[in-house]
Amino acid sequence: MSGTQARPNVLMITVDQWAGPMLGCAGHPTVLTPTLDQLARNGTRFTRAYSETPICIPARRTLMTGTTTRTHGDRVFGTTNTMPKHLPTIADVFRGAGYQTTCVGKLHVYPPRDRIGFDNVLLSEEGRPHLGGPDDHDIFLADHGQPGKQFLHGMNNNNYMHRAWHLDEQLHVTNWASFAMAREIRRRDPTRPAFWYLSYTHPHPPLVPLQTYMDLYRQFTPPPALTAAWSERFEDQPFALKMARNYWPALAPHVLEEVRRAFYALCTHVDHQLRVVIGTLREEGLLDDTIILITADHGDMLGDHGLYAKRTYYEGSANIPCILVGCAGDARVGTDRVDDRLVGLVDVMPTLLDLAGIPAPPTAEGLSMVGPQKRAVLTGDTLENNGACRMAHDGRHKLIWYPAGHRFHLFDLARDPGECEERSEDPDYAGVRSRLEQALVEAAWGTDLDLGWVRDGALRGFDPGPFPGRPDRSLSGQRGLHYPQPPAVAPDKMVGFPS
Repeated sequence: MSGTQARPNVLMITVDQWAGPMLGCAGHPTVLTPTLDQLARNGTRFTRAYSETPICIPARRTLMTGTTTRTHGDRVFGTTNTMPKHLPTIADVFRGAGYQTTCVGKLHVYPPRDRIGFDNVLLSEEGRPHLGGPDDHDIFLADHGQPGKQFLHGMNNNNYMHRAWHLDEQLHVTNWASFAMAREIRRRDPTRPAFWYLSYTHPHPPLVPLQTYMDLYRQFTPPPALTAAWSERFEDQPFALKMARNYWPALAPHVLEEVRRAFYALCTHVDHQLRVVIGTLREEGLLDDTIILITADHGDMLGDHGLYAKRTYYEGSANIPCILVGCAGDARVGTDRVDDRLVGLVDVMPTLLDLAGIPAPPTAEGLSMVGPQKRAVLTGDTLENNGACRMAHDGRHKLIWYPAGHRFHLFDLARDPGECEERSEDPDYAGVRSRLEQALVEAAWGTDLDLGWVRDGALRGFDPGPFPGRPDRSLSGQRGLHYPQPPAVAPDKMVGFPS
């Protein structure tokens, strides 16, 4: 290692709501990701990486603690749940090993200014001042004469309207996060190794790309949405999917085409801005001594099978990007590798600590992605109401269980990567289904057991009654003018969730 430090630097990057297949190096026909593609060539891309709970807050608790929902306690969206104090975070462990720890971007913890082990946090929380502040991106906007104007584009954080960004390019949160992280790298303590966490808020809506990137995608026609017999009729859907489809109504094909352009534009904007951070590491002489990991909290269905956003375990929602770049010459990571082992966000902490030569805390439940041990089945769980969903994945077959109505979907991803052939009632897959059901029984906790959804060693589910359908009075948690700062009204109320 260069300089006075004995351990590598670590740069952990997350993007928000970015599906794993949405990379050029993963074979996507439209999206442009030259930076991420090159980073994949510089290291290892994990094709079977999943968000165990594809909802922002619980996914980030898993990422930060290296623990499952059963341990950290949230698979819902606990807006006022504090980080469990008995679970050391990845920042705690790196700081305890002598690292300077810095976060720029979205943390999604409560209270928002809880540093959860970081020496410093420069925060951008997507317009949640009612949870407590201040927000550093909001301060940045005010310093540039635009106080409280982040959301005056009128777009929404939880739906699929779109338009170009309404302020100067330098004020876009993607530019701000890249600039802020590059500056923190320049301002680092040179006597200590660094753990940097860069958390981009896009391509999560609001869909407000720079006009430059929207224009870039005019030359391309995005692929059409995936459809299948199992997903065609609203009446045939599990209760949880009816909730989602009621909340996000289907978009006409020409509208969805434009939505996808806007979404891809946000992706490419992040990809290009990431080069500013990588370039800063290079110019500081740190790039060869820095481990880089890029992943996401979850994906976005973007209209596939009539679904939008996350919360489900179909590939668009649950499969996430995961690219790992080691220090120069580290054979444990290698270069230009593709690894199809099952990995989850629970594995990020033990992987980065392993590569840095730091023991993982005894609370960590994940596996090092560069170690010899590989899991046979990965399970996941979301929500504890009529929208609840559970997953068991063996690397080829994925079983999805909806407790409300006791419905199953089973897919053979080797034969059917688009999840168009539903196999849960296929006798040829009866053994696979039985084995994955048992994995879900063994993973059950909390509401699953307390309400009898799982009992006597079997999945039972429950009858949710008729689907009521409700209008969305809040316009999916629409933001407004944020100067003066909105009051702290109902901080524990969830917005952006189907009901």
